[in-house]
Amino acid sequence: MKSYFVTGIGTDVGKTVAAAILTEALQADYWKPVQAGGLDFTDTDMVQSLVSNPVSKFHPEAYCLKMAASPHRAAAAEGIEIKIQGMQLPETYNNLIVEGAGGLMVPLNKRYLMLDLVQQLGLEVILISRNYLGSINHTLLTAEVLRHRKIPVAGIIFNGEENTSSEDFIIKYTGLRRLPSIRQEADFCKETIAAYAKQFEGCFSDVRC
Repeated sequence: MKSYFVTGIGTDVGKTVAAAILTEALQADYWKPVQAGGLDFTDTDMVQSLVSNPVSKFHPEAYCLKMAASPHRAAAAEGIEIKIQGMQLPETYNNLIVEGAGGLMVPLNKRYLMLDLVQQLGLEVILISRNYLGSINHTLLTAEVLRHRKIPVAGIIFNGEENTSSEDFIIKYTGLRRLPSIRQEADFCKETIAAYAKQFEGCFSDVRC
Protein backbone atom coordinates (compact mmCIF):
# COMPACT_ATOMS: atom_id res chain seq x y z
CA MET A 1 0.00 0.00 0.00
CA LYS A 2 1.16 3.52 -0.75
CA SER A 3 0.71 6.50 1.59
CA TYR A 4 1.68 10.10 0.87
CA PHE A 5 1.53 13.43 2.69
CA VAL A 6 0.43 16.28 0.44
CA THR A 7 1.94 19.61 1.43
CA GLY A 8 2.37 22.92 -0.33
CA ILE A 9 4.71 25.87 -0.48
CA GLY A 10 2.02 27.95 1.25
CA THR A 11 -1.69 28.48 1.63
CA ASP A 12 -4.05 28.38 -1.38
CA VAL A 13 -1.59 26.69 -3.74
CA GLY A 14 -3.98 23.88 -4.69
CA LYS A 15 -3.29 21.12 -2.16
CA THR A 16 -6.91 20.01 -1.91
CA VAL A 17 -7.47 19.71 -5.66
CA ALA A 18 -4.17 17.84 -5.97
CA ALA A 19 -5.17 15.59 -3.07
CA ALA A 20 -8.47 14.81 -4.82
CA ILE A 21 -6.65 13.90 -8.04
CA LEU A 22 -4.18 11.68 -6.17
CA THR A 23 -7.00 10.07 -4.18
CA GLU A 24 -8.80 9.27 -7.43
CA ALA A 25 -5.66 8.09 -9.22
CA LEU A 26 -4.70 5.69 -6.42
CA GLN A 27 -8.30 4.93 -5.39
CA ALA A 28 -6.90 5.82 -2.00
CA ASP A 29 -8.43 6.77 1.33
CA TYR A 30 -8.15 10.42 2.36
CA TRP A 31 -7.39 12.03 5.70
CA LYS A 32 -6.96 15.66 6.75
CA PRO A 33 -5.54 15.64 10.30
CA VAL A 34 -6.27 19.31 11.05
CA GLN A 35 -9.03 21.45 9.55
CA ALA A 36 -8.98 25.11 10.54
CA GLY A 37 -12.02 27.06 9.37
CA GLY A 38 -14.45 26.21 6.59
CA LEU A 39 -16.39 23.73 8.69
CA ASP A 40 -19.54 24.19 6.60
CA PHE A 41 -17.69 22.55 3.69
CA THR A 42 -14.38 21.10 4.78
CA ASP A 43 -11.49 19.97 2.61
CA THR A 44 -12.65 16.43 3.29
CA ASP A 45 -16.10 17.35 1.97
CA MET A 46 -14.51 18.89 -1.12
CA VAL A 47 -12.34 15.88 -1.89
CA GLN A 48 -15.27 13.53 -1.34
CA SER A 49 -17.39 15.61 -3.74
CA LEU A 50 -14.71 15.36 -6.44
CA VAL A 51 -13.78 11.68 -6.20
CA SER A 52 -15.71 9.19 -8.35
CA ASN A 53 -14.34 5.78 -7.44
CA PRO A 54 -16.31 3.56 -5.03
CA VAL A 55 -13.25 2.41 -3.06
CA SER A 56 -12.02 5.56 -1.30
CA LYS A 57 -12.97 6.18 2.32
CA PHE A 58 -12.81 9.58 3.99
CA HIS A 59 -11.54 9.47 7.53
CA PRO A 60 -12.61 12.03 10.16
CA GLU A 61 -10.22 14.82 11.09
CA ALA A 62 -8.28 14.62 14.32
CA TYR A 63 -9.07 18.31 14.91
CA CYS A 64 -11.83 20.47 13.43
CA LEU A 65 -11.31 24.11 14.41
CA LYS A 66 -13.73 26.95 13.79
CA MET A 67 -11.30 29.80 13.08
CA ALA A 68 -9.73 30.13 9.64
CA ALA A 69 -6.24 30.76 10.98
CA SER A 70 -2.98 29.03 11.74
CA PRO A 71 -3.87 25.80 13.56
CA HIS A 72 -2.13 26.84 16.79
CA ARG A 73 -4.13 30.08 16.91
CA ALA A 74 -7.41 28.44 15.89
CA ALA A 75 -6.97 25.81 18.60
CA ALA A 76 -6.05 28.39 21.25
CA ALA A 77 -9.21 30.33 20.42
CA GLU A 78 -11.20 27.27 21.49
CA GLY A 79 -9.07 26.65 24.58
CA ILE A 80 -7.52 23.47 23.29
CA GLU A 81 -4.04 22.35 22.27
CA ILE A 82 -3.24 20.23 19.25
CA LYS A 83 -1.23 17.25 20.45
CA ILE A 84 0.80 15.48 17.81
CA GLN A 85 2.19 12.90 20.21
CA GLY A 86 0.20 9.79 19.63
CA MET A 87 -1.51 11.12 16.49
CA GLN A 88 -1.64 8.11 14.22
CA LEU A 89 -2.66 7.36 10.68
CA PRO A 90 -6.21 6.04 10.34
CA GLU A 91 -6.46 2.28 10.10
CA THR A 92 -6.86 1.17 6.51
CA TYR A 93 -5.74 -1.57 4.18
CA ASN A 94 -5.96 0.86 1.28
CA ASN A 95 -3.63 3.47 -0.18
CA LEU A 96 -3.82 6.72 1.78
CA ILE A 97 -3.51 10.41 0.94
CA VAL A 98 -2.94 12.74 3.90
CA GLU A 99 -3.37 16.48 3.37
CA GLY A 100 -1.67 19.06 5.54
CA ALA A 101 -2.86 22.54 6.48
CA GLY A 102 -0.91 25.44 5.03
CA GLY A 103 2.81 24.83 4.58
CA LEU A 104 5.39 22.83 6.48
CA MET A 105 6.36 25.59 8.91
CA VAL A 106 2.81 26.25 10.10
CA PRO A 107 2.68 25.89 13.91
CA LEU A 108 0.35 23.31 15.40
CA ASN A 109 1.03 24.35 18.97
CA LYS A 110 3.66 26.33 20.89
CA ARG A 111 6.36 23.79 20.10
CA TYR A 112 5.55 21.70 17.06
CA LEU A 113 5.12 22.50 13.37
CA MET A 114 3.29 20.71 10.57
CA LEU A 115 6.76 19.52 9.57
CA ASP A 116 7.06 17.65 12.85
CA LEU A 117 3.77 15.87 12.20
CA VAL A 118 4.94 14.86 8.72
CA GLN A 119 8.11 13.41 10.23
CA GLN A 120 6.22 11.62 12.97
CA LEU A 121 3.82 10.00 10.50
CA GLY A 122 6.76 8.79 8.44
CA LEU A 123 5.25 9.43 5.03
CA GLU A 124 6.76 10.41 1.71
CA VAL A 125 5.79 13.93 0.70
CA ILE A 126 4.20 15.14 -2.50
CA LEU A 127 4.95 18.86 -2.80
CA ILE A 128 2.54 21.28 -4.48
CA SER A 129 3.98 24.45 -5.97
CA ARG A 130 2.08 27.29 -7.62
CA ASN A 131 3.63 29.90 -9.88
CA TYR A 132 3.57 33.44 -8.47
CA LEU A 133 6.15 36.12 -7.74
CA GLY A 134 8.29 34.61 -4.99
CA SER A 135 7.26 31.00 -5.58
CA ILE A 136 10.78 29.91 -6.56
CA ASN A 137 12.06 31.06 -3.18
CA HIS A 138 9.18 29.41 -1.31
CA THR A 139 9.57 26.16 -3.23
CA LEU A 140 13.33 25.95 -2.73
CA LEU A 141 12.99 26.72 0.98
CA THR A 142 10.36 24.00 1.37
CA ALA A 143 12.49 21.48 -0.53
CA GLU A 144 15.52 22.42 1.57
CA VAL A 145 13.78 21.91 4.91
CA LEU A 146 12.53 18.51 3.73
CA ARG A 147 16.06 17.56 2.70
CA HIS A 148 17.44 18.80 6.02
CA ARG A 149 14.96 16.66 7.95
CA LYS A 150 15.68 13.71 5.63
CA ILE A 151 12.01 13.43 4.69
CA PRO A 152 11.64 11.65 1.33
CA VAL A 153 9.84 13.48 -1.47
CA ALA A 154 7.94 11.41 -4.04
CA GLY A 155 7.70 14.34 -6.42
CA ILE A 156 6.52 17.87 -7.09
CA ILE A 157 3.31 19.00 -8.79
CA PHE A 158 3.13 22.43 -10.40
CA ASN A 159 -0.37 23.82 -10.12
CA GLY A 160 -1.98 26.71 -11.98
CA GLU A 161 -0.66 28.91 -14.77
CA GLU A 162 2.42 27.50 -16.48
CA ASN A 163 5.79 29.20 -16.05
CA THR A 164 8.37 27.07 -17.83
CA SER A 165 11.35 29.14 -16.73
CA SER A 166 10.46 28.88 -13.02
CA GLU A 167 9.46 25.24 -13.18
CA ASP A 168 12.58 24.13 -15.03
CA PHE A 169 14.82 26.00 -12.59
CA ILE A 170 13.11 24.44 -9.57
CA ILE A 171 13.45 20.93 -10.97
CA LYS A 172 17.10 21.42 -11.94
CA TYR A 173 18.08 23.02 -8.62
CA THR A 174 16.20 20.65 -6.29
CA GLY A 175 16.56 17.44 -8.28
CA LEU A 176 12.98 16.58 -7.37
CA ARG A 177 10.98 14.28 -9.56
CA ARG A 178 8.46 16.17 -11.66
CA LEU A 179 4.94 14.77 -11.55
CA PRO A 180 2.22 15.79 -14.04
CA SER A 181 1.13 19.41 -13.74
CA ILE A 182 -2.35 20.65 -12.84
CA ARG A 183 -3.27 23.65 -14.94
CA GLN A 184 -5.79 26.44 -14.47
CA GLU A 185 -9.30 25.14 -15.12
CA ALA A 186 -12.63 26.96 -15.36
CA ASP A 187 -14.10 24.36 -13.04
CA PHE A 188 -12.81 21.38 -11.11
CA CYS A 189 -15.58 18.81 -11.20
CA LYS A 190 -15.58 15.02 -10.97
CA GLU A 191 -14.95 14.69 -14.69
CA THR A 192 -11.96 17.05 -14.60
CA ILE A 193 -10.50 15.28 -11.57
CA ALA A 194 -10.94 11.89 -13.25
CA ALA A 195 -9.21 13.13 -16.41
CA TYR A 196 -6.22 14.40 -14.43
CA ALA A 197 -6.15 11.21 -12.37
CA LYS A 198 -5.46 9.18 -15.51
CA GLN A 199 -2.23 11.15 -15.97
CA PHE A 200 -1.09 10.09 -12.50
CA GLU A 201 -2.14 6.43 -12.54
CA GLY A 202 1.27 5.10 -13.57
CA CYS A 203 3.32 7.49 -11.48
CA PHE A 204 3.42 5.46 -8.29
CA SER A 205 4.12 2.00 -9.68
CA ASP A 206 7.32 0.50 -10.99
CA VAL A 207 6.59 2.20 -14.33
CA ARG A 208 7.37 5.90 -13.91
CA CYS A 209 5.21 8.49 -15.66
